[in-house]
Amino acid sequence: MTTTTPSPTAAGSGANASEAFRASSERRGPAATSQERTDRVVRRVLEAIHQVVREEEVTYPEFQAAKRWLMDVGEGGEWPLFLDVFVEHEIEKVAARTQRGTVGTIEGPYYLPGQTRLPAVATLPMRADEKGDKLVFSGQVRDLDGHPLPGAEIDFWQADADGYYSGFAPHLPDGNLRAVVVADGQGRFEISSIKPAPYQIPTDGPTGALISAAGWHPWRPAHLHLMVRADGHRQITTQLYFTGGEWLDDDVATATKDELVLDPTPTAEGWAVEYDFVLERA
Repeated sequence: MTTTTPSPTAAGSGANASEAFRASSERRGPAATSQERTDRVVRRVLEAIHQVVREEEVTYPEFQAAKRWLMDVGEGGEWPLFLDVFVEHEIEKVAARTQRGTVGTIEGPYYLPGQTRLPAVATLPMRADEKGDKLVFSGQVRDLDGHPLPGAEIDFWQADADGYYSGFAPHLPDGNLRAVVVADGQGRFEISSIKPAPYQIPTDGPTGALISAAGWHPWRPAHLHLMVRADGHRQITTQLYFTGGEWLDDDVATATKDELVLDPTPTAEGWAVEYDFVLERA
């Protein structure tokens, strides 16, 4: 008998991503944007669109197709997916201009707040028969002067060995390969997990239709997601990749950075890697 692993649909993933984004927005608080700033940014966006329409001589059928597609993205709950894959990397680059410490990158649509809290040496929640090579990820959280940050939190999430995220794929238990690990008195941590796989963003919805129409690919390289925070310091949101990984140089989300590529060491049980985080004062 052949069993089939259910794939997360774009609609299902979109609904969960929208819910997670609302929770994330509440955590961060409202944006303090003046009327003047709103006017300037919106006008610039519209001017850019108008310029493309003129220069590319966009036709009415193309305009109507774009309108229909925008409606489909909203109705399918895919705005978090589309914006996080195709826009967030530029927002992050702008933010990085004034930031010091560990390099950040996009959060992506698959973060879920409120995960299980674990001690500094921990194994991520996972199924008893979790597939994949074992990965031990360790490091230290320090400030810009090199002082350890006791009790720093490493909010950690990742895809499984088939490229699926818990909370977005129906066959995975809630909280699978997700946790908030609390560093020890020296800011150190050691997290046992599995090495994730590259994955496709959901392609059965309007975002996938756009990718197909444009002849693009939907793949992201294998990576670990982290939010690292400590009292009085700026939170870092980042992703860590693996040297030699497939799609590392052609990420659909354009989120990879050389500083974030890990070089794991083989062990008797799998792989080990170290990476330290440096946080600046808030």
